[in-house]
Amino acid sequence: MAILQQAQGLIGIAVILALAWAFSEDRKTLPGWRWAAGAIAMQLVLALLIVRVPAVWGLVGGINRAVSAIETATLAGSSYMFGYLGGAPVPFVLRPGAGQPMVIAFQILPLIIVFSALTALLWHWGVLKWVVKGLSWALRKTLGVTGVVGLNAGANIFLGVVEAPLIVRSWFAKMSRADMFAVMVLSMANISGALLVLYATTLAQQLPDAVGHMIVASFLSLPAAILIARIMVPGAGSAEPEEPTAEVEYESTIDAIIKGTMDGVQLVLAVIGIIIVIFALVNLADQILGATLPLIGNEPVTVKRGFGWLFAPFIWTLGVPWAETGTAGALMGTKAILNEYVAYLEFAGLPADALSGRSKLIVTYALCNVANLASVGLLVSTISTLAPDRRRDAVSLGMKSWIAGNLASAMGAAVIGLVTPIAIGAA
Repeated sequence: MAILQQAQGLIGIAVILALAWAFSEDRKTLPGWRWAAGAIAMQLVLALLIVRVPAVWGLVGGINRAVSAIETATLAGSSYMFGYLGGAPVPFVLRPGAGQPMVIAFQILPLIIVFSALTALLWHWGVLKWVVKGLSWALRKTLGVTGVVGLNAGANIFLGVVEAPLIVRSWFAKMSRADMFAVMVLSMANISGALLVLYATTLAQQLPDAVGHMIVASFLSLPAAILIARIMVPGAGSAEPEEPTAEVEYESTIDAIIKGTMDGVQLVLAVIGIIIVIFALVNLADQILGATLPLIGNEPVTVKRGFGWLFAPFIWTLGVPWAETGTAGALMGTKAILNEYVAYLEFAGLPADALSGRSKLIVTYALCNVANLASVGLLVSTISTLAPDRRRDAVSLGMKSWIAGNLASAMGAAVIGLVTPIAIGAA
């Protein structure tokens, strides 16, 4: 039984490929089986190399410690600005057993601002440019993607759904439909560095090595996204195979810090607004469902329970035991339809024993993308602004990229389930 559960992810990979084929624009034109097998094998090798080789995981652990240092530094700024709401010692006596108050807007979200500024600074200094070019070169040599797709893929490790397309903005007017879709899927199937830190911090109590695993998820999503994109929208790449020059530049170090900070502030405001609205809408929907539908199992029908029923079979194929699929499926449904941060907040609030260690890993990887309905609008509007003549293509590919982004992350979750022993449950 344990062996069968260990191999459950193979069913998930098969289901994901079948779904990608079902949504394909040309089901008769598929990538070669050797190329597809190579893309899947690349994910398996990356997962084994990073998660199971102590020296490599130790390097990832170093990144965890660097993020902790950034958290401490951010707390110094937020506590100065917001006082005890931002993490400073409380100026009054707490009741017995009460801990330091946690206010997400003042203690957690400022991480976005600091990390956004650091990302811009490291980009201006050339550090991130070097890393992005290295990733682009690796993807071009192994998966044969064009230069514009490779450059965008590397940038998506660090930049968000709006920022990453700016790296290749002048190419949207002339890139092929297949390449445009690959760029859109790569944007959907990943999260920016700032959001990665935010989500990992939120999830730290459930998964202590959340930062490291989200970094692994980001790398696994690259070959997965390219594979899914090539199945769903097959076609020739852009005429120019070489890597273009990245088009995001800053005039000076101060300019990078200021612009990065302002971008982070806008993102924080967007996150606050989205969270408020989504929680309000879900609560309203729960009230309507509770008033109109009968109790099931002595409990009212809610949006969360509905997502659990809907996504339970799919999350099972990724390697989650059936007894836990209701909880895991609810989180995946929340992410796909509403917002990944809402899903991670709900994940963080679960009882410690709601999911096994291995299931927590699988769910973490499955949720690690920005493929939600709001992101579709952001991505389509960004491309339409950068290349008005390609608006029709962007609109027609928007929902496809949402499906593909979720499938790509799900494939990463299936892969991590395959390489994670049931008895261990964590790296």
